[in-house]
Formats: sequence, C-alpha cells, structure tokens
Amino acid sequence: MRSNRITKGVECAPQRSLLHATGLTESEIKKPLIGIVNSFNEVIPGHIELQTISRKVKDGVLAKGGTPIEFNTIGICDGIAMGHAGMDYSLPSREIIADSIESMVMAHPFDGLVFIPNCDKIVPGMLIASVRLNIPSIFVSGGAMLSIDGTDLISVFEAVGKHKVGDCTDEELKNMECNACPTCGSCSGMFTANSMNCLCEALGMALDGNGTIPAVYSHRKRLAYDTGEKIMELVEKNICPLDIITEKSIENAFVVDMALGCSTNTALHVPAIAYEAGIPFDLKMINEVSEKTPNLCRLAPVPGGHHMQDLYAAGGVYAVMNEVKSLLDLSCMTVTGKVVGENIKVHIKKGDEVIRSFNKPYSKTGGLAVLYGNLAPNGSIVKRSAVDAGMMKFSGKARIFDSEETATEAIFGGKIKPGDVVVVRYAGPAGGPGMREMLKPTSAIAGMGLDGSVALITDGRFSGGSRGGAIGHISPEAASGGTIAYVKEGDTISFDIDNYKINLNISDEELENRKNTMQLREEPLIKGYLNRYRKFVSSADKGAVLS
Repeated sequence: MRSNRITKGVECAPQRSLLHATGLTESEIKKPLIGIVNSFNEVIPGHIELQTISRKVKDGVLAKGGTPIEFNTIGICDGIAMGHAGMDYSLPSREIIADSIESMVMAHPFDGLVFIPNCDKIVPGMLIASVRLNIPSIFVSGGAMLSIDGTDLISVFEAVGKHKVGDCTDEELKNMECNACPTCGSCSGMFTANSMNCLCEALGMALDGNGTIPAVYSHRKRLAYDTGEKIMELVEKNICPLDIITEKSIENAFVVDMALGCSTNTALHVPAIAYEAGIPFDLKMINEVSEKTPNLCRLAPVPGGHHMQDLYAAGGVYAVMNEVKSLLDLSCMTVTGKVVGENIKVHIKKGDEVIRSFNKPYSKTGGLAVLYGNLAPNGSIVKRSAVDAGMMKFSGKARIFDSEETATEAIFGGKIKPGDVVVVRYAGPAGGPGMREMLKPTSAIAGMGLDGSVALITDGRFSGGSRGGAIGHISPEAASGGTIAYVKEGDTISFDIDNYKINLNISDEELENRKNTMQLREEPLIKGYLNRYRKFVSSADKGAVLS
C-alpha cells in the first residue's frame, strides 16, 4: 500500500507517533488510509451540507475496512463572487484546488481518495488533481438545489433586468430573491456545476446519480455511503483515474454533454482534464461530436426548461447514456469496476418529456458549437441549445466595451438596441486576468427582453446559466492580440451557428492595418496570485491551463 511509506517498519515510528497524536489507533493505522477530499465551507449553498456527505462516505469506508482521513479545499461561489474583484478569482481557483490537493496527497501518502465537490470550479479542479496523482479515486457531489415553480438563480438575475424596464415590481423582485433558491445544493439548472457533476458519471469517475440526485434527497446520503464502500474496491483492484479517463471516455463525455445541453464551461474544463491526463485534444472534436449527437434534454437556462430534479426523476445521466449508446464506447472502464455498457444497460428513461428519444430529439445536433472565422481563428463557444431560433444566424453592429461593468451599465441604461452586438473584450484568461463569466450582462439582455435581438461576444466566458446569442472564449483573446482587440464601434459582426462561423466583416487589408496602428490595452497593475496566473495561463481554446 502507498501508506506503507509512513506506517510500516521501525523507521516509520516517528510518523506513526504523529498519526497516534491525531487520535488514530494502531489498528486504524494498519488499514488502508483513504483521503476524504472535502470542499465544505459555509459560503456556498452547494457546499454547506458537505459535512453530511463526508460523514456518510466515511461510514462506507469504515464498513469495508478502511481508515478515512479528511482534509479540505477552497471553493468559490460564482454567483456570490459577481463583481470586479470576486469573479476574477473563480476560474483561477481551479488551479489552486488542483495544486493544493497534489500538495496534500504527495506529502501524505493515501491509498485512495474520495473527492467531494459540488460547484463550478471545484469539480474540474479535483478531476485535474485526480489524473495528476493517479491513485484510486472516486467522486461524489453534494447534489443540486430543488426548483420550485420552475424558478432558479438565473430567474433572479433576469428579474433585475425586468425591474430596470418596469416589468417587475419591488415586491415581485423581493419574492423572487427569497424563493428562487429554496434549498442547499448547486444551482438547479444545467449550469456549470451540474454539468460537470453529470460528466463525472459520463467519464466513469462517479456512481449512478452523482449528477442528478437532489441535495436534500435521502438518496444522496445513500450514494455517499456507497461511494465510501466503492473506494475500497478500487484500492483493492488498483483501478486508477488514468485507467478510466482516456481518449475514448473524453469523447463519451462530450457525447453526453451534447445530449444533455451542458454549460459552455465544459469546453474549458474537459480540455484541461485531457491536458493533465496527456490526452491530445482539439476543439474541433466538439463539432464532430455535436454533428452526430442529438440534443435530447432541454434544461434551464433554456426558457421553460426542466431542472435537475426532473432529469433525476426521468432516469438520470445513465438513462441519457442508454439512449445515445450507439455513439458511446461501451468498453470504457468506470469506478463501478464495470464497463460503461454494463452500467447503463438496465437504465431506461421514463417518458419522453424530459429525455427525448434518440430518433425524436429536440434538435439533431448537440448543445454546444465551436465557431471559427477571422474573429475567432482558434475558436469560440456558444450554447446553441439555449439560443433563440431567430438568433442562430445573425448580423449586427458592434458596441465595444473593455469591461463587463461598462457593458452592463450600458444595457441597463437603455443604450443597447435591437440589432446590436455587445463586444466585451480584455476579459480572457490573461486579459481579465481570470476570464470572468458574463452572467450579469447576459441576464440583463434577457431580462430586458433583448435576447432575441441582441448578441454578446466576448473573450471571457459565460455562466452555465447564460442563454441567448452569447458567444464566448474568443481565441486568441484581446490581450494576446486577437482580432477582437481591433474591432471598432459600428463594425458589422456576423455569425452562423449551424455552420460554425463567426466573422468581423472587414477586409484582410483593413484588419492588418488596424493591427499595425491600434495599440493593445495596457495590462492593469495587479499583485498576488492573479499576477502570476496571467503570466502562465494558456488561451481558452487550450483549456486555460497553467503551462
């Protein structure tokens, strides 16, 4: 066992002495030591209940003869972190989470790991750490919030926009504020947290139900117990993350992503996991998968969409996988100790409302699309399953903003009109720095009734809850001299989502002239982690990894 380095032999007496000092007995020290990597904190509603999940995981470990030892990671709530400073730290926290877990596990040799994430950057941060460390590992999330009357956090953001134009009273806004997030858990739609928790199942790193069982259901606690038992089997069989996360399982994950209609942020996180695992990845693969994968689910933020509790009731991720099984590699290993085909064969969807049939989908193509053109030579991302039909092909006048704040102010101030393309630049991984998400401006556009006539294009990213003609991850970013840095007020920008195109409608000669005459924005003076982050972070099309 890996833990023998600190538990066996005369030379390890000092280490055993320190373990005894924590309260561990001699018999506990002799058993496999299982690290419980918990992201509990009292800030995030998705994490406030993770001590309960941890307790049940520990019970499962103990029942199968292991010794659970818990340590914690940081976690940031994207919804709370909205604002100039807070959101800058969200994506960069993914790397801190991965690095901190690496530090703990390399310094303290556990035999296996149970990861307990829930919200946006914690899940991919832990997945990156799991493939980097490559010791037996399994994931169990804290589960999603319930939605009451079809509302969720995005409903509140959009209600602010409605309030600005007089379509929502003070009382209605207050009522929405107090009732849209009725329980603990990750926000209740197919936003980033739930997307990544579902993809943990698709990748093979979590048990059935990880992505969809609501946080407040007792089934969530039973899943945590089962996960604690299962890690002991993985340790015994020495099944490690790199036995599970392979090129084929990455493609499986994107098939499931397209069928579900997941967050655009998966196009950042899955490439980053692939990079860490040493798996070649090209964004064009997303379009290749999308072309053959029907979109079977319409979950929030799609207007009128279902929520996670509905997907759970309809059969969950495994039922979706069973519906698209002809597109999956069914031989991929999973944490169940069985291959994908064995796991999903008995999971049949319930009804046709939440999970459509393979031959009667919401659309014949998947939920995400990568757009290319002179505005994004290296690609850009849109959640096409959340785009109004009238916005799939669009051309409009560029309105230029070098910050999210000025763009939001202009939208709320009534300065953005139908036919405009709001361009928010210098918001990329290095330019932000931190690649903040644009939930405020996209929610303002939707809340003010402009989501069918106004587009937003950025080298930043979006919340999984964003909807409409929102195209992000423009690569190269403005700070790196990408085309988006040279767009001028009033330029015409066109995109055609079904044909994967996005262009600034100027000649090559004019673009080259602008590059020779226009100055890039001077980098803002910052200190600390973000200053180091912007020096080493890669572009969005590479997963915004630290190289």
